[in-house]
Amino acid sequence: MDANKTIDAPSMVNVFCIINDKGDEVMRFVLICLMPGFFVVVLTVGLPLNCLSCWLFFRRLRPWTRSTLFLYNLALADMSWLLALPFLIQYHVAGMRWTLGSTFCRVVRLLYHNYFYLSIFFVTCLSFDRYLAIVHPLRSSVLLSRQRALVVSLAVWVIIALMSYPVAYMSTTAPCLHHNWTVCNLYVLLADTKISLPYSICCSCLGFLLPFCALSYFYLKSVYRLRRLSDPRLQALAIDLAGAMVFFGVFYLPYHLSRNAAVVMRALKINNPSAWYPADLLFTVDMCICSLSSCINPLLSFLMGGTFRQGLQEVFSEIWRLRPRVRPEGTGERKLGDTTH
Repeated sequence: MDANKTIDAPSMVNVFCIINDKGDEVMRFVLICLMPGFFVVVLTVGLPLNCLSCWLFFRRLRPWTRSTLFLYNLALADMSWLLALPFLIQYHVAGMRWTLGSTFCRVVRLLYHNYFYLSIFFVTCLSFDRYLAIVHPLRSSVLLSRQRALVVSLAVWVIIALMSYPVAYMSTTAPCLHHNWTVCNLYVLLADTKISLPYSICCSCLGFLLPFCALSYFYLKSVYRLRRLSDPRLQALAIDLAGAMVFFGVFYLPYHLSRNAAVVMRALKINNPSAWYPADLLFTVDMCICSLSSCINPLLSFLMGGTFRQGLQEVFSEIWRLRPRVRPEGTGERKLGDTTH
């Protein structure tokens, strides 16, 4: 990327506009090949898994427990993102040419942001449920009843929708000045950081750091409590909390670090777009990795939802019993007309 470029024309430093320029082969590979490849895998694996999860919640797991309610909302969040994936796949495969209009561009970007933070919050809610079962077992059903869990779930959807609204404002379509196509902007990669920088930091603090601190507290208090107990069931709940910690560390922490780095580099190196390139590349790769979380969330449902796991095992047991059975040779019924005794 030419270090002498300036931001006189914003589209000149728009990553999506310059991927076909010479010298941008790595970013082109990530955006045109790697990212849609990840998205296809996520759609192929994640959509059936989440559809199966939703079907189980409705047909097999009534009445719902607190955990079941949170897991169902987690599956709904995944589904909202997965249904938007075909349009993003088409966008990336077409060489970052957006043809679906400004409104749909905003909707797709909003759905990703929504799904991402809904996933964080509902994993935190599940961890809180485990914490109550370990540390406050006698008061657990009072502190978080099913009715309160429902109110919490609705509140999470409303809070995340309000928190994500600025994404719709910042995610616009833009023409590429030296190319005859339009791109669907990602707010993180905008040259102007007056809104994107404070917004990204705010979302990182409220949407990631706060839940992560809460999750860390739940885990540490649970471990301290379990040092004085030897209940295998509670030990299993602590493993669930440890799994949630790993989930945060693998998917959410690197994403927020790379996203903020991409925005901060634009703010610090206003007239030096070439300095943005490493952070942009890291962020786009992290987006690919984070998209896998919609495939991992159903596995969390299997690991953290005892009733979910039992319902899934019952379904597979029924399928196994209904499978067509092949008769061994020589044991079939005699043909008509066979009079051999």
